[in-house]
Amino acid sequence: MDRVLILGVGNILWADEGFGPRCIEALAARFDWPESVELMDGGTQGLLLIEPIQLARRVLLFDAIDYDLPPGSLHVARGAEISTMIGARKMSLHQATMQDVLACTEMLGGGPEEIVLVGVQPAELEDYGGSLSAPARAQLEPALAAGLAELARWGIVPTPRSGAVDDAPLAAALSLDAYEAGRPSAEAACRVGDARVLALAASTEV
Repeated sequence: MDRVLILGVGNILWADEGFGPRCIEALAARFDWPESVELMDGGTQGLLLIEPIQLARRVLLFDAIDYDLPPGSLHVARGAEISTMIGARKMSLHQATMQDVLACTEMLGGGPEEIVLVGVQPAELEDYGGSLSAPARAQLEPALAAGLAELARWGIVPTPRSGAVDDAPLAAALSLDAYEAGRPSAEAACRVGDARVLALAASTEV
């Protein structure tokens, strides 16, 4: 009943959509957590997240959300405001599903007593296979500070780690450095669209 879920959702292969998992990566790399706390990369799992959310007493959620604010803006939402924020301006399929997840969790009963969302306004979503934009990356530390403050309010204070990232499997699996080193250049990968297809589409427009 005291279980706390720290959840990051989004697609790390889609620029600022990966903000949530990047927050989880940092928390896993920097801290050791009490047994009652679970860190989870929710990715785009959608309805599969119902059970872990339902089993938690409190949930701290990190995500990229279109609040209609300047790019890189950080906002903390609580309670009913979260569903409103997630559903107002959907950026991707995972957000529609997250709205369903929260609704289903509430409908099934026994869900969290409290949910807090730490969200960033994305600056870049068209760089497929890209990484976090500079405005989103600049909000990682403020987002982590906001999340840690919420956790402290719940009585959760993690212990700073001194070991290598390899000792933290979740952080190693998400590693932003490994992702940056392994992805092809924008030119090689046509991350904003294949120029041949775009040219063909432009030539056939009426």
